[in-house]
Amino acid sequence: MAATPAPAEHSQGRKFDARLARRLFAYVRPWRLLVVAAVGLISVQAGLQLVGPLLTRWVIDTALPARDIGVVTLASVAFALVLVLQFGITYVETLLTALLGQRVMRDLRRELFAHLQRLPVNFFDRSPVGRLVTRTTSDVEALNELFTSGVVAGLGDLFTLAAISLVMILIDWRLALAAFIVIPMVFAVSSIFQKYVRKSYREIRTRLAQLNAFLQERLAGIRVVQLFGREADERERFDRLNAAHLDAHLKSIRVYALYFPVIEFLTTLALASLVVSSGGRVQDGALTVGTVAAFLQLVRRFFQPLQDLSEKFNILQAAMAASERIFSLLDTPATPGTGHTPDRAGRLVALRRAGVTVAFEGVWFHYDVAQGISDDSIAGAAPQTAAPQTATTQSSDAASPAWVLRDVSFTVGPGETVALVGHTGAGKSTIVNLLLRFYEPQRGRITLNGTNIREIPLDVLRAVMGYVQQDIFLFAGDVAGNIRLSSALDQAALEQAAASVGADRIIRRLPGGWSHELAERGAGISVGERQLLAFARAVAADPALLILDEATSAVDSEIEADIQRAVSTLMQGRTTIAIAHRLSTIVDADEILVLHHGEVVERGDHRQLLFAGGQYERLFRLESGVARIPASNVPQL
Repeated sequence: MAATPAPAEHSQGRKFDARLARRLFAYVRPWRLLVVAAVGLISVQAGLQLVGPLLTRWVIDTALPARDIGVVTLASVAFALVLVLQFGITYVETLLTALLGQRVMRDLRRELFAHLQRLPVNFFDRSPVGRLVTRTTSDVEALNELFTSGVVAGLGDLFTLAAISLVMILIDWRLALAAFIVIPMVFAVSSIFQKYVRKSYREIRTRLAQLNAFLQERLAGIRVVQLFGREADERERFDRLNAAHLDAHLKSIRVYALYFPVIEFLTTLALASLVVSSGGRVQDGALTVGTVAAFLQLVRRFFQPLQDLSEKFNILQAAMAASERIFSLLDTPATPGTGHTPDRAGRLVALRRAGVTVAFEGVWFHYDVAQGISDDSIAGAAPQTAAPQTATTQSSDAASPAWVLRDVSFTVGPGETVALVGHTGAGKSTIVNLLLRFYEPQRGRITLNGTNIREIPLDVLRAVMGYVQQDIFLFAGDVAGNIRLSSALDQAALEQAAASVGADRIIRRLPGGWSHELAERGAGISVGERQLLAFARAVAADPALLILDEATSAVDSEIEADIQRAVSTLMQGRTTIAIAHRLSTIVDADEILVLHHGEVVERGDHRQLLFAGGQYERLFRLESGVARIPASNVPQL
């Protein structure tokens, strides 16, 4: 699996990227009827824009000289009806474009969230959560503006411009030229405006992502912030990020504050040009007053959509920048094998019936080269079982990576337990992460019943495992939902799973029992209670492979004794891998692997390792406080 870089924040982007646009508008295709209806309404709206000026010309040139009050009344009623019709069309068109934007956002957010769940863990190691939240909220919202206020409304502006231009030229081409004389200046000003606003929008998006990432991290670690009295320092850092975000917004506001008065000035200049060029012709009788009045209205209506188009262009540019970041995220390769396996249920039944045998075969792994997959493994070649690196080898290869695991090999079958012990950072949890395929080894392979786990669909592989972590994660929601995560058990089966590990007593004490709503990450109950619920969750899944990561580290001695009895029953016939710091939890393991700097330095059962007098024996003495263990009297912990 190749390195997965975090999405770039400082993407410059192009003014318009046709490839991105085609990909973006693919999300509109399912809702094309909404687009057609909205564009049709906008076309009618553009035509109605001409009615007012034409009625004005008719009244001034025909009705007023003839003193025909009936014509004036008729024109007034017609104009009122047009206004009502415009109101209705605008209302419906606004609803349609808003509906279009919301549906596109829904589809895109759904795809983003589904893709995020399939991404490898190393991607999240490199990507702040706040930045990913920005992708699925603010950046998607920018696309909503594109569809509701950008593309469809922009088409309406183009229709209006075309209709007004055509009518002005047909009525009097000389007056039309006089009005159009400032258009080159409008385009020049708009081009400068677009350049500065595009830069401001990029900076606003960048600052917002930084702000969200900072907030997410500090709020998630609020206990540490308060414990170490960091409130003032973190507030100062937040103020700097917040001020940078404010400055980015103020820059865009200053640009808009200059742009709109300039456009208004150019509009006034066009009106002045129109009045000057028409004065002599009106006096000579070559031009009617009604025609001039109609042109004054048409020019005002002509420059409004011209001004709006410049803003629509910037909405388009902001959407291009947002879509570039969104599609960069969507293009991040997902973990191979993700997705739903059609015959998943049958494969799980077969695996549980046959039991699971796990084998690590010469596994080497390091984090600093982005957890890649070796070329040999990708090509399906036989796994490499590299010789352990000696100090001489390391010194001769200055570019040698910092291996977290070195040539780790072991096998554990149904009904057997392998325990992993060693100092912090020895590689115990890494073994579990590789088995769960959160990361991939660079050398060697891991098999399940003789099949490389990379060839097993992830939903099947992880469904046969029950994993009790040391760092328990519970979702906000009821207790039953948290225990039923990986299974579809009825209430009786859930209660049985909880009772088998003593979690039923905890659940009964909660105010709502099984329906009690847990706060985020299980806040509101103790760490030990969370661990019991996590254990019940693993039991409820009825796993063929049980993984225990210091599973009783946060419970008291009485509950630990209950869990140990339940675990002994649960482990019968199942494959178990246990990580332990307290040796008392793994004395009955069939094999104990002692890890040191990523290498298996000792292996054997509890008594054999104590007799050997090596690192395991020293760990035992440190834990038990025994100065020396007589060879003739090896105790059980």
